[in-house]
Amino acid sequence: MDNEEHRSAQTRAAPRPDRGALLRAFVASLTGTSLEWYDFAVYSAASALVFGQLFFPSADPLTGTLLAFSTYAVGYVSRPLGGFVFGRLGDVIGRKKVLVATLMLIGTATLLIGLLPTQAAIGPAAPILLVLLRFAQGVGVGGEWGGAVLLTSEYGDSHRRGFWASAAQIGPPVGNLLANGVLAALGALLSEQQFLAWGWRIAFLLSGVLVVFGLWIRVRLEETPVFRALEASGDRPEAPVREVFTTQPRALVAAILSRVAPDVLYAMFTVFVLTYATEQLGLPRGKALAAVLIGSALQIVLIPLAGALSDRWNRRRMYLGGAVAAAAWPFVFFPMADSGSWGLLVLGVVVALAIHSLLYGPQAAFIAEQFTPRLRYTGSSLAYTLAGVIGGAVAPLLFTVLLGSFGSWLPLALYLAGTAVVTIVGVLLGRDPAHDEDEEYTRLAKGAGRSPGTMVREAPGR
Repeated sequence: MDNEEHRSAQTRAAPRPDRGALLRAFVASLTGTSLEWYDFAVYSAASALVFGQLFFPSADPLTGTLLAFSTYAVGYVSRPLGGFVFGRLGDVIGRKKVLVATLMLIGTATLLIGLLPTQAAIGPAAPILLVLLRFAQGVGVGGEWGGAVLLTSEYGDSHRRGFWASAAQIGPPVGNLLANGVLAALGALLSEQQFLAWGWRIAFLLSGVLVVFGLWIRVRLEETPVFRALEASGDRPEAPVREVFTTQPRALVAAILSRVAPDVLYAMFTVFVLTYATEQLGLPRGKALAAVLIGSALQIVLIPLAGALSDRWNRRRMYLGGAVAAAAWPFVFFPMADSGSWGLLVLGVVVALAIHSLLYGPQAAFIAEQFTPRLRYTGSSLAYTLAGVIGGAVAPLLFTVLLGSFGSWLPLALYLAGTAVVTIVGVLLGRDPAHDEDEEYTRLAKGAGRSPGTMVREAPGR
């Protein structure tokens, strides 16, 4: 029997997922994550465009931007706290309850940023409060991602986890598209003075309406079959964080390293590229935003496509191919962008985000598959958040410092290539999926089959 026939036989033997529940989980994962990433992305775009002037005024525009990106980094640095707290709770009390809490947290923080007075109004308290609210955003996002991934991947067929888990991965480009679209529309409708005075606040205040919609969807959702089986078998972990570090350290390292290059690549081509295009190339803000919007729109299709392809091909090999492309493309992009052509800038951003899709589409499934089901929320959340600290958090800061110090794009490209090498190492350390783990829990949830017991306490090959 060849590999395709063997996989088909395994799929037929596995319990069939509830299609209606699966689709509801997909929508809940997609909408909730999109709304949270709208909040996160609108802050990121505002950091590049207005926060330097409003909260960190300086005679040197580059210094103001650097300070604004420092608060951007706070949203990444605070993620591990969300990963520790909410990741643990997700394995102990359930996926659904935690996802409702994270959505409320980040939505409230974003709404308050929209109401926050600037430094001109209240002095140093303004940037301090901005940092605290950004910290809260990061805590919410840190607890969100792992649960959003499990929401769909634990409802669906584990042999199609790449596609179903990509629902959470579509969230960032959708949120980025919404955030930049709102900011671009406001920039087009308002004068520069109006946009700086109050227009940017509208994008943050819209979050309140969007979060109510996301909560309405999530509170109506049932818990995942895998977690219900964990409850039924009494196999929920008592100290999941400790267990991840003591029983699955290689899985954690592999998952962390595999995220570094995608994080840095995304920070470059959705955040820092706005600064590079406006301040280095002299392009209007609207044109820079348009380039990111076009690339993000294409990602909405490319990310689930990449996830689906990773179900048919070897996921790790596909990930490796994307990492190699991520290392090479910056050396092509910057000469194109430096030509001053807006069309070439758009092409460069589109290709970069297409490469990012090759990595980001399979990423959710790849990371989830590194951990056993009973530790999956904790392990995935820790990997996601800790990788963000060494990847996306410092990337805009380093980009700004490197460009300011050397005045050349070459150090930026070398930095991107270096992160790709880190990700390649992580993927090589990782494992391929073990579908029987989920299938045992799914059978238990349906009342068929034996308790998994200790069968999945240790991941195969660890």
